[in-house]
Amino acid sequence: MFRQLLRLLPALVLIGLIFVALGGPRRAAAEGQTTQLYPTDRAVVRQIHRYQHQTWRWQRLMGVGRTPASRAAETDPSHSFKVWVRNLWKRRALRAWRTAARPPHRAGWLCIHRYEGAWADPNAPYYGGLQMDLSFQRRYGRDLLRRKGTANHWTPLEQMWVAERAHRSGRGYYPWPNTARSCGLI
Repeated sequence: MFRQLLRLLPALVLIGLIFVALGGPRRAAAEGQTTQLYPTDRAVVRQIHRYQHQTWRWQRLMGVGRTPASRAAETDPSHSFKVWVRNLWKRRALRAWRTAARPPHRAGWLCIHRYEGAWADPNAPYYGGLQMDLSFQRRYGRDLLRRKGTANHWTPLEQMWVAERAHRSGRGYYPWPNTARSCGLI
């Protein structure tokens, strides 16, 4: 048995050298051919996609630009590179979540909410905890209005970020004149 393996060894070495000389899996990826992913690599790529979508979800909520992505992790044969990309996107998702969880004027929005209504207030013409009318929701929360309906279906954080967009646009706290005055914001 051992002698048979010794006879095969030069042939295996020769096949390996030819494979490396022809470029191996990297060349196939460069030529547009798909490389076969191992099950662990597929799982890592799925995790990368999940973290990318989480990052982009929080960035969309905050109204900031989307972090660009490439498909390099899917085409590169290196498992360690895939893991590195996954960890990068995991850190980005965590950073985006932390930033989104603390709107710049959070204390002001919570004070206005205290005097306005419940976060799930469904009574027309003003909806949600910051009492936003439909024209306000269309202007500053169009995506949320389309996906989830009126502001009473949004999370408190989503309502605060829509109000933050209005604040950034130069309107400040003036859409809530009486309440903002009571809170000392105007």
